[in-house]
Amino acid sequence: MQNDNQGTTDGNVYEFNMAALTTVLRRQAEQNPTASYFNVDILKYQIKCGAGAQGTPLHLVAYWKCESQFTDLRLDYKYNGSALSTPSPLLNIAIMVPVDGGVTSMQSKPSGQWVGESQRAVWRFTELSRHSDDEGTGCIRARFDLKNGPSSPGTIAAQFSCEGTTLSGADFELIGLGYRVSLVKRRVITGKYICETDVDMRFRYAPPPV
Repeated sequence: MQNDNQGTTDGNVYEFNMAALTTVLRRQAEQNPTASYFNVDILKYQIKCGAGAQGTPLHLVAYWKCESQFTDLRLDYKYNGSALSTPSPLLNIAIMVPVDGGVTSMQSKPSGQWVGESQRAVWRFTELSRHSDDEGTGCIRARFDLKNGPSSPGTIAAQFSCEGTTLSGADFELIGLGYRVSLVKRRVITGKYICETDVDMRFRYAPPPV
């Protein structure tokens, strides 16, 4: 594939070497004759997300209170469909919170799971969208009882996926005789998606779950 310099302000035009593609596919077919189809990477790109929280589909803000015998956490979350080219639900959401200090018990609302092997709490949600309760806005409250406190506010991580949309809004069109696009999949999958703690101690307060 090569850029034929016919780009516009709305996109770029590339010329694809179909003979080379045929050669690649023939080679794959010879190596795996029972396969019904083959995947070939033809174009990779990187994008810059919008500045600040407006470019992220899931907003997270954490408040900590770390004492010698317990740690309180409040985590506010909010769905942000405007970050996606087409607003779509976030699926299979997992929020993971590391807590040190020797956790002996955990209470939370909604209920979560304490994973002792990795010293972290995990909350899972099937779906989050503007059609969810409170339009996708919610709060996690948790208290962790400690034996070796105080703990230190940790970096919270999240994982989720989103089908049928992208962050970039990039699209493509195939122009040419004898070929057609039979399937287009659009998907957002998290990589490193984190919520870091505010360094200002004035904002590290969280009431216990009720």
